[in-house]
This record gives sequence, C-alpha cells and structure tokens, in this order.
Amino acid sequence: MHGPIAPHGPIAVIGGAGRTGGLITRRLHELGARVRVISRRPEHGSAPLPPGVEVHRADVRYTGTLTDALRGCAGIVFGVEPGTADSGPDAPESTVHDGVRNALAAAAERGERPHFVLISQIFVTRREHPMNSYGRLLDWRLRGEDAVRESGLPYTVIRPSWLTDDRSVGNRVRLEQNDRGYGWVSRASVAEACVQALRAPQTAGRTFEIYSEPGDAPDDWPALLGRLAPDRVLEHRVA
Repeated sequence: MHGPIAPHGPIAVIGGAGRTGGLITRRLHELGARVRVISRRPEHGSAPLPPGVEVHRADVRYTGTLTDALRGCAGIVFGVEPGTADSGPDAPESTVHDGVRNALAAAAERGERPHFVLISQIFVTRREHPMNSYGRLLDWRLRGEDAVRESGLPYTVIRPSWLTDDRSVGNRVRLEQNDRGYGWVSRASVAEACVQALRAPQTAGRTFEIYSEPGDAPDDWPALLGRLAPDRVLEHRVA
C-alpha cells in the first residue's frame, strides 16, 4: 500500500527551514500536502519556503511552544540539528532527547496519533565512536529514539549515514538495519525517505539506516520499505 500524503491533516516538519528539513518541506508541498514548518528561526532558513506553507515559530526545548503548532497534525517529521555542547540549550540532551520528548508530549496532548518520523543517525549504538565525545551525542540520540518507540504513536526512525549535499554519491539508496553499516547519503535521499515513510503504513514500528549508492533513484519505495523488519526491544540502553 502506498497512500496519499496525510489526507486528514497537515504534516509538521520540525526543523523544516533547515537544510534537510527544507527539502522535506518542499517535497511534501510538491505532493500536495498541507505543511507546517516549525522552527526557532524560520527567517534564517536555507532557502525560501514554498508559498502556502504555514510557519510556526517554536522551540522543541519548551513544550508549551509546540502545542498549537502540532495540534491536528496527521504526521510529524522531527529533523532538529542536535548541537554538540556538553550541557545547556545547545547540548544533544536538550535538543534530540528532551526536544523529542517535548514534541511527543505536545503531539499526543489531545489524544491524537500522528505518524512520527524521527531523523536520527548511524552509529547511535556504537557509543565508543569519537562522535560521542561531543555532548554524548550518540547516547542522547539513542535515548531520543527510545522515547519515540515507547510513545505509543505510530513511528518510523530513519538513521542517515554521513550526510552530504553532493548528489555524486548516487541516487540509488540502500536500506539496512541493526546499525552496522558505513557510508554517505545525500540529503535529498533522506528527505525522500521521510516523505515516503509517511505514505507507507508498513514503515510503522521500523528503524532503518539509509545510504546512497551509484545508480537510479528507487521507483518502488513501497517494496523497498516493505522489506524492513519491525523493531524489537533494544537490548542496549544508555545508563
């Protein structure tokens, strides 16, 4: 099954004025979805937003700013930049852990059940990686993922490999699970995966990594996504 984009409500893109979020916003708009961009500083976006897109100034670190912005949404894409500080408002704990939890709370405040798509990253289960020295980035990413899994909402967790704006890495995509791969992925491919996850009910309850490869873009996303195994309870938890 490959359904339309949110026929019963708008899609909120948290971080929708950023580099990856802007691509998601424009692709959703192109497909006829009603889009809400949620951003701390939408005027500093990477590119102009399409006409007709709603813009809400809100901050994931403060639940109260999200309530109105997320009301009535059929889907939510969370694509906030994590920051790398050890503590404070620009620390990963504040942005991609507390921020995810705040968004989930606001989304479910009125008993609504939007499909929540979280953009995470590869290596979140490899806490020994040097990237984890930046504010425990990988630990907090994983805890944010777990908050989504435990929320009771339909969800998809997408773990991009190392992001690039360079399309020379290829348009073909490779999806994997279990966080054991390595590679690069174009932001455009990540944006398309987010959009397609919202259209494919079979992605609910799934976590996957995405990589770019030389070749053509997928012409059958439902089949590609349909091969993903549902999540099991993670054995690895962060203390």
